Amino acid sequence: MANRGAAMGGRISLRDDFDAGTLRCLAKQSGDADQTRRLLALASIYDGGKRLEAARIGGVTQQIVRDWVLRFNAEGPEGLVDRKAPGAVLKLTADHRAALARIV
Repeated sequence: MANRGAAMGGRISLRDDFDAGTLRCLAKQSGDADQTRRLLALASIYDGGKRLEAARIGGVTQQIVRDWVLRFNAEGPEGLVDRKAPGAVLKLTADHRAALARIV
């Protein structure tokens, strides 16, 4: 498999253990619309398309496509699924919550 998006001008190459066809198959199987869009955008790069075209397919900027490439390279297709934000830090300690529960 060709290593598309080779490092020219600081570009980050896509990992070489996937190809466009594999990403399209994964996109068809995905139940996550955002992951599907990201997989299809990266598939266009594997096909030799420019990052600008991938950004158009994904409906994002080239910087975001770069972020997707980094996540995909590090974690594979699973890296293209949105993660939940960790949320706010709890303001009450376990002791405070227990005391409040006794009052209520």
